[in-house]
Formats: sequence, structure tokens, C-alpha cells
Amino acid sequence: MTKRLTRKMVASYLREIGIDYVPVPPRAGERTRTAETPARGGRETLEEIREEALSCRRCPLCAGRRTVVFGVGNPRARLLFVGEGPGEEEDRQGEPFVGAAGRRLTQWIERIGLSRGDVYIANIVKCRPPGNRAPLPEEAAACLPFLRRQIGAIRPAVICTLGAVALNFLLGNNDRITRVRGKWRDLEGVPVLPTYHPAYILRNATREHEVLSDFDLLAERLRSG
Repeated sequence: MTKRLTRKMVASYLREIGIDYVPVPPRAGERTRTAETPARGGRETLEEIREEALSCRRCPLCAGRRTVVFGVGNPRARLLFVGEGPGEEEDRQGEPFVGAAGRRLTQWIERIGLSRGDVYIANIVKCRPPGNRAPLPEEAAACLPFLRRQIGAIRPAVICTLGAVALNFLLGNNDRITRVRGKWRDLEGVPVLPTYHPAYILRNATREHEVLSDFDLLAERLRSG
């Protein structure tokens, strides 16, 4: 099970290595739910964040990467997907979810009337963990500020986490995905819906109907918002 990683732990770890903690800025008309203030003034662009990420050496994962897999999609997407980290093919191509799991994700997206170009797809960590293992807590802590800044730049209406690792690290909990998938959560004013990772569904096809139900919830929330 993934070790519980709270926002306080992330902030403490990042301060130790000299990195400012950057919370998700509130959307228009909303109050922030955290006392921290953004380390940077104004609204960053994804390209500005990407340029910094390309030279990142905050954790040991940088030593084994071919490329930084920053994220891809519409910079003003209303729907943001978050996975755990790049695999071998993603590391080679520099884009998240490009293998078999990526093709399955694309099918789910298209099923609700969207395309990959309509959404944004990112990961908890931007560099491939060795052997495609799950990111370690310290690796996630070092990389989470980039993801949170991406969220602040995009300001999505809805976030969908793919798999337990993405859910646990993004929200700072240790919930079991089998218990919470399809149940709405909150990230500082942004609704978050956990569902299974497409790689899990490739191994457990009988549970795909649950994901399709979750995507129906995503579509409904997007229509109502």
C-alpha cells in the first residue's frame, strides 16, 4: 500500500530541500482552503512550468530518464487526468499514456464525446521510475509542485485520478481505489473523481464497466458545470 503522504509532509520535505510549496490557486469566485500563498505571482503558463521541469534534478529519477514527460493536451482543458508516472514507451516518446493503456484511455475519453486534444493528461512524477514501479513518497513529494502548478495554470473544472497511486499522492490519503472509485473527492475547490488505471483494466477486463460508469459521472459533471 502506498505510504500516506499528506500536504503537510510534502511542504515539510520540500522546505528541507529548498523548494517553495505551491498550492493550487482558487478558481474565480472561490476562497482558498489553505493558508499557504503561491510562491510565484500571477498565473503561470504551462510552457513556463515545462521549461523549469525539463532541467529538474530534485530527485534521483532524473538520472535514469530519457526525457521529462511533462504532460499533453489542451492548456485550458476542463477535464484533467492524472496518472502515476511514465512507463518505458512514455519515457521514449515524451508523452503520457501512449501505449496499450493509453489507447484504452483514449477510448474512454472518446466514449463521452471528447478527444485527447480536448483534455489534459499528466502524471504525479515526470520521470520514469526504474522498472515502472510506483513512485516513492520522496519522489512524489519532489515532483508534486510541478503538477500542482499545472493544475493552477489549467484551472480544470474536473480532475480524474487514474489508479490508487495518483489518488493517494494527489490528495494525500491512503484510500483503497476499490472502495472509493466513482466517489467524488475535493482538491481545494476542484472536484476529483477516482477511477481505475487503464493498465489495471487491461488485466481485469471484467471491471471495465465500473470505469465506464465513472466516465458517465465525469460527463454529467462537465455538462452541469
